[in-house]
Amino acid sequence: MYDRILIAVDGSDEAERAAERGLEFARAFDAAVDAVYVVDSKALRVSSPGSETVRLRERGEAVLEKIEALASDLDQSVTTELVEGKPADRIMARAADQDAGLIVVGRRGHTGLGKRLLGGVTERLLHRSDVPVFVVPRGASDAVADYSDLLVPTDGSEPAAIAGRHGAAVAREYGSTIHVLNVVDLQAAGGAFAAGGLGTEFIERHEAEGEEIVEDAAAEIEDAAPAVTTAVVRTTSFDGVAAGVREYVDEADIDLLVVGARSRSRLGRRILGSVTSTLLRTVDVPVLVAMRSS
Repeated sequence: MYDRILIAVDGSDEAERAAERGLEFARAFDAAVDAVYVVDSKALRVSSPGSETVRLRERGEAVLEKIEALASDLDQSVTTELVEGKPADRIMARAADQDAGLIVVGRRGHTGLGKRLLGGVTERLLHRSDVPVFVVPRGASDAVADYSDLLVPTDGSEPAAIAGRHGAAVAREYGSTIHVLNVVDLQAAGGAFAAGGLGTEFIERHEAEGEEIVEDAAAEIEDAAPAVTTAVVRTTSFDGVAAGVREYVDEADIDLLVVGARSRSRLGRRILGSVTSTLLRTVDVPVLVAMRSS
C-alpha cells in the first residue's frame, strides 16, 4: 500500500522524531523514501538579501544531511531535496510528483506554540492532502516502533472503513493485533434526557448497536489482518467519543491510531471531523489519517 513515502522535515524535534518513524515504516513496507525540506518563501521575503538567504538554505541542507545520517543508521536509502515556496503546497506537490502513498510529518512544527496544537503546515496538509498523512507527536516512544497493537475507532461510516483497510495493511507488515472500537457517547445519545439519568434499556440498546458496528467492521478486515479484537466502551465525558478513544489507547497500550478523514467541503478543504481533530491534538501515539481517495 505504501510503495513510496515522503517525509517532510523542518528542523524541529518533532519532525526529526517523525523522520525516524517514517524511515522505520519504510523498512517494514520495503518502500522508497523521499525527504523534503521547504524553505518558506515568506521567510525569504522578510529576510535581508544575501547572507540571511544563504543561512536559511544552509540550515535546510544541514537538516537533510541529518536525515541522511538517520537513514544510513537504519540501513534505509533516502532521496533528499531542498525546495522553496509555501511548505504545505510544496510538500503536496512533491508527493504528487513522486506518487507517494504516505506523507510523514511531526504534529507540531518548528514554529508551533504548544504541545497540544497542530503545527500550521501539518494542519494544512490534513485539510488539503489527498495522500494519507502519518502524524508523529513528540510524546511518541524513542524505542523502535513495532506497532503490535493498532486501534481503529469506528462509527460504521465509510471513512472508518477506509481506516480499517489501512490498519489491516500495517498489521500485515508488523504482525499486529487490530483493536476495533466503538465508543458510545451517552451524553450525545441521551441529549437533554441525560441530565436526569439514562435507563438501563436505553444504554443497552446503544451498546448493542455498537457491538453490531464493530463486528461488521472486524468482518471486513479479519481476513487481511493477523488478529482482530473488538470492544465497545461507554463515555459520559465532555470530550465525548475522543475521550473514550484516549482512555482505550492508554489502557490497551496502543502503538498506533488509524482514523479516517471525511470528504471535502464545497470550499475544497477536507473535513476531518471533530473526533479526529481532537485526537490528533491530544494523543501521544502516532496517528495515521487515511484519506477517502487513497
